[in-house]
Amino acid sequence: MSSNATVLVIAVPAAIVGAASFGLASAIQHRVTKQVPKVRTFNPRMFFELVRKPIWVLSILTVIVGLSLQVVALAFGPLVLVQPLLVTSVLFGAAFAAWMAHRKMDLVLALGGLACVGGLSAFLVLARPSGQGSEFTGASILPLALALGLLVLVSLAASRIPGEAGVIGMAVATGVLYGVTAGLIKVVAGQFRTGGLAEPFQHWTLYAVCVIGPMGFLLSQQTFQRGRLMSPALAVITTVDPLVAAAIGVSWLGERIESSPAILTGEVVSAVVIVIGIAVLTRRSEQLRRILDRSDGPADATWG
Repeated sequence: MSSNATVLVIAVPAAIVGAASFGLASAIQHRVTKQVPKVRTFNPRMFFELVRKPIWVLSILTVIVGLSLQVVALAFGPLVLVQPLLVTSVLFGAAFAAWMAHRKMDLVLALGGLACVGGLSAFLVLARPSGQGSEFTGASILPLALALGLLVLVSLAASRIPGEAGVIGMAVATGVLYGVTAGLIKVVAGQFRTGGLAEPFQHWTLYAVCVIGPMGFLLSQQTFQRGRLMSPALAVITTVDPLVAAAIGVSWLGERIESSPAILTGEVVSAVVIVIGIAVLTRRSEQLRRILDRSDGPADATWG
């Protein structure tokens, strides 16, 4: 089978089904988190409540299926093709959420999500991340680490804003934690590949992953719990995650992205489209939230 045929027959279907798996898991988690008591941010007690819900446990298995399919897709297809297909989980999630709530998916929310997906996909295609860096280059990690830490703190502070704007703040913080986890996992995988099973335990990166990863996942569940609608939070998380991971790859691991003037212009335009998409999602979700509040609908009612 030719290389192009392999991509079409294996990589593309695996990426699309993987994206659907991620979207379904997010829709389930958004719904189930409404059924457990609210806790303070980063309070792990939420996990103990969620594991009692069989459907939530099933959603974790769905995530594992999605991750497995992502590995298959990346094994047979290029990153610049697979990653944009995977971010369509935003649209799958919105569709599943609307279906579970027996409502039609709101067109404006769908367009906002599509803008985020399109903007991120265009950015990745233009940037064409390259290189297989899995070790720190020796350059200082402090500047980017401080910037990302500050972004998390500002986002968590913004989460105190009432309504969907606060949910967006939590989603940004979640995306940053997810992106940092992805970047560090790449380093851990490289350590395992070159030094064997014991090698990662001799470095701080593995222990950082064990702390930051669960923090990000816990915050994502609390973000879903607080948001009346799923699409805004999921779109922001899915957008911020790969952007942060790409920044870590370039800054810490020596990876490269295209940076000619024309490419940079396209990347800026892509970023603007993403921001517009997030703004549309935030504004529309706040409108729908007020409609649901006036109608006294059930807590998990949603248009996506």
